[in-house]
Amino acid sequence: MHVEPEHDSEQAEHLESLASDGIDVFLLSGGNLRGAIIHGTGMLNAMRRNHRLGIMESLILGQAYLATALVGSQLKEHGRVVLSIDCSGPIGGLNVEATARGEVRGYLKNTHIPIEEELESFDTGPFIGAGILSLTRHLERQKQPFTGQVLVEFGSIARDLANYYVQSEQTPTAFNLSVQFDGDGRIRGAGGLFVQAIPGARDEEKEEAQQLVERLPSLGRLFSEKHTGTDLVHREFASLHPDIVGTREASFFCHCSKERFARFIAAMSDAELQDLEAHGPFPVSTVCHNCNSAYEFTQEEISELAARHRNR
Repeated sequence: MHVEPEHDSEQAEHLESLASDGIDVFLLSGGNLRGAIIHGTGMLNAMRRNHRLGIMESLILGQAYLATALVGSQLKEHGRVVLSIDCSGPIGGLNVEATARGEVRGYLKNTHIPIEEELESFDTGPFIGAGILSLTRHLERQKQPFTGQVLVEFGSIARDLANYYVQSEQTPTAFNLSVQFDGDGRIRGAGGLFVQAIPGARDEEKEEAQQLVERLPSLGRLFSEKHTGTDLVHREFASLHPDIVGTREASFFCHCSKERFARFIAAMSDAELQDLEAHGPFPVSTVCHNCNSAYEFTQEEISELAARHRNR
């Protein structure tokens, strides 16, 4: 994976001044409610640089990164989760994957959203439109993944994902996802939180947690002001006696490499490899859709891969 560097010195200094990205997992009301909070400012800035995104694209894909990382924080060590949206809006859909270790990668199907007039709000509904939201979990020691789906009803990743949990898993859940931009369109802060009822939770506990999540100040703004996740949980959920039970990293990370793409090329058919070796065009450029890293292969490298294929 190649990570694009930050060339804006003021932004680089700001990012350096913030607390490290990470996820804090917590319990409320003696364990009747569980949740997690993520600080992902660095992660979303790296995502934006690699995918070369505008403001609205960064907002939508950034919210998906935050949400998927939060869901992934509930998995065991080798688990991973994939959030997919197929939709009629200008983004065309998205696909984001997070591991239990907090590694997040993914993409918008359309990274250039046409905006013909000045936006009056950051309402993502018109850009998502109608569609289907899918959540797929790959769990440890299970051969087959589990996938659930719901219709997109709100055009808001936070609200539609909460609706997924109610409709598909019968688990009351609330999400808050926030990306803070400055006047120049830079991501200055990004964060998210979810709270979920565990079977046996009392109705009044669920209602209070829902109200607290809805009344949260902008997490993106608070993280841009150098607050930490643990401080915010203890302050905003004090009435529910929060208990931080774990921390995890959060990062924009992809396991792609030139060696992996070389194996893909070497696995092509004889006819395809012969045509590629003869006609190129060179250098042959490959791009990972999950992180937008590019890997180039010279004619000599392609010939070597073709020879390796013939000698198998």
